[in-house]
Amino acid sequence: MYHVVPGGTDGSVLGAVVHPHEHSHLHRKHKMGKEGRQMMFAGVVGLLLVIMAVVSWCYYSSSLRKANMLKTELLDLSKGGFIIRSQAGAIVFRMAFRSGNLDLDSCSKEGTVLSCDRSDTRKLNFFIQTVRSKDTVMCYRVRWEETESEQPVEHAMSYNGSHWYGGAESSTQRWPISMTGNHTPKPFITSDVYANRQDFGGILERYWLSSNATAIKINDSVPFHLGWDEDQMIMRFQARYQDSPFKPDPGQPAYAELSYRVCVGFDVTSMHKYMVRRYFNKPNKVPSELVFRHPIWSTWALFKTSVDQEKVLAYAANIRKYGFNCSHLELDDGYTTGYGEFQFDLAKFPNASDMFRTLEDDGFLVSLWTHPFVNYNSSNFGECMKKGFFIRQPEGGLPALVHWWNGIGGILDFTNPDARDWYASQLQSLKDKYRGVVTFKFDAGETSYLPQQFSTVVPLRDPSLYTRRYSEMATPFKERAELRVGYQSQNISCFFRIMDRDSVWGYDLGLKSIIPTVLTISILGYQFVLPDMIGGNVYPNRTEGGQRLPDRELYIRWLELSAFMPAMRFSIPPWEYDDQVVEIARKFTELHETKVAPRVLELAAEVLDTGDPIIRPLWWIATEDEAAYKIDSQFLIGDDLLVAPVLEPGKRERDIYLPAGRWKSSRGEHKGPKHLTDYRVDLNDIAYFEWVQ
Repeated sequence: MYHVVPGGTDGSVLGAVVHPHEHSHLHRKHKMGKEGRQMMFAGVVGLLLVIMAVVSWCYYSSSLRKANMLKTELLDLSKGGFIIRSQAGAIVFRMAFRSGNLDLDSCSKEGTVLSCDRSDTRKLNFFIQTVRSKDTVMCYRVRWEETESEQPVEHAMSYNGSHWYGGAESSTQRWPISMTGNHTPKPFITSDVYANRQDFGGILERYWLSSNATAIKINDSVPFHLGWDEDQMIMRFQARYQDSPFKPDPGQPAYAELSYRVCVGFDVTSMHKYMVRRYFNKPNKVPSELVFRHPIWSTWALFKTSVDQEKVLAYAANIRKYGFNCSHLELDDGYTTGYGEFQFDLAKFPNASDMFRTLEDDGFLVSLWTHPFVNYNSSNFGECMKKGFFIRQPEGGLPALVHWWNGIGGILDFTNPDARDWYASQLQSLKDKYRGVVTFKFDAGETSYLPQQFSTVVPLRDPSLYTRRYSEMATPFKERAELRVGYQSQNISCFFRIMDRDSVWGYDLGLKSIIPTVLTISILGYQFVLPDMIGGNVYPNRTEGGQRLPDRELYIRWLELSAFMPAMRFSIPPWEYDDQVVEIARKFTELHETKVAPRVLELAAEVLDTGDPIIRPLWWIATEDEAAYKIDSQFLIGDDLLVAPVLEPGKRERDIYLPAGRWKSSRGEHKGPKHLTDYRVDLNDIAYFEWVQ
């Protein structure tokens, strides 16, 4: 059969004949062309998908390699900071870079060192190195060094929901640290917080410890400034040389470097033990046993600078009359002819040699007050200036005059061996001349008494090294010597006195500040702690009620707390009140001698090997107990004696927290953890508990 196809409009032949099979072939060809295009399109799409998959895999692999590169053990680095996780995966530490973001493309990793050489704006030297890896502790060494002289470095450490301890003595001491307000970083140097209550104190170290079992130690080489932000809950660690008392090493460029170690462990106590053993000095000898057992009696709070020979002898006679022991009598400010003199004032002490013989015959050894200042009107000022014994002005010529609480004068340069020898010889001459003089009370020594700009024989890149040099002057007299300053001075085997207290109840250099302060300087490695005088200094306008004596109740509560400290110090004597106060004082000095001192001496011997605190926070034995981290009105002596004094006026009871274990008091046994509410504590009593095996 034939099929007639009509003619086309293009003039082709009409009536052309097409075979049926040819028609089918043309149809298949047309269909296959369409399918081919579809298949080709599908192939192209598939190829693109494959390419995209390969690219994605390469990108993912690269990202994975980059992510792995930016990890070192439990630490994750990002452009804006780093975090550290615990073995369980929880974030325990956060540090943010506030002086610039890292350029992660400039980072590389080799072994345990992760390093970068650019920020988002400039060149730098940065690295994080795993410095120690054990089952219990992981440490990281972090260093950010600028390559421009005017550029500071700042990192911000988050509180991260944990409690922090350490740093420095302060006027309003809190435990744990409570930094209020927002403060730009300022030099982290030793200062007199009695004179300026916003400064850091006379005992400080670049060390902090958290309840998250994390510790940070700032390197000695850092021109270190500390600030904080209460709103953001951060501590600001800054390194800078501009507008700063820190100086680079001679001949070195002033490139700021912020370097530190961060260590993470399983619990806060073992973490602190690790840090102390690795990074802290330790004393090599326990000071005089008698100072631990018997009170020191100071002339300061009772007589101030009006002390004289008659008053000293009468004071000593009353100590014996009222039946008290004495480790030594402390003759404070006011005995010399002038500040910078080492001769007794004949108007006040007409026969000092006889006075010392009488005191020694009555069993009294004596400590003399001393300091690093030589006032301009002292007979020694000219000699010291001529021989170059003073801290000098920056150009190195004239002495730099300083203002301190007793006038204006020069301050001895203890980087100068000749000045050290002269000062030591003056002290030794006093000791040799007067029978019974056994040691000295070294006052001041804070960096804050140095002029803002100064020069020394040996340049001090860190001003607080002056405190270290001054504290070394106590070494020959360490059996009974006391210092009120410390910086890298834990190996000096003498007593470290907390700053003067006012005769008030509160936290601002008052009774409530004593436990937080003792705990803080103990964490900083200073274990032979000497609290200030019982009842405080009784300064005008800084005494509860403005009286001649500390408030009676305050005095008694202060006395009870002091009996459980490593050493006791009286100045206002109990017989200035009444017979009941005298009896309470006898009771607690005996309790200190018979119960507290033997345990303290055992722990003091252990300090030489371990550096562990004698006075310990409750979390020391209760690392998983959240309540223990916030208690600032109780403490431990060792692991087994818990003390809970009354620190508020008018109270005859207090709440007490007992950690896990069995605890025994005079009223029976208690099983912790437990809160004892309204626990009765009479005025002549103190609450303490012993751990039962």
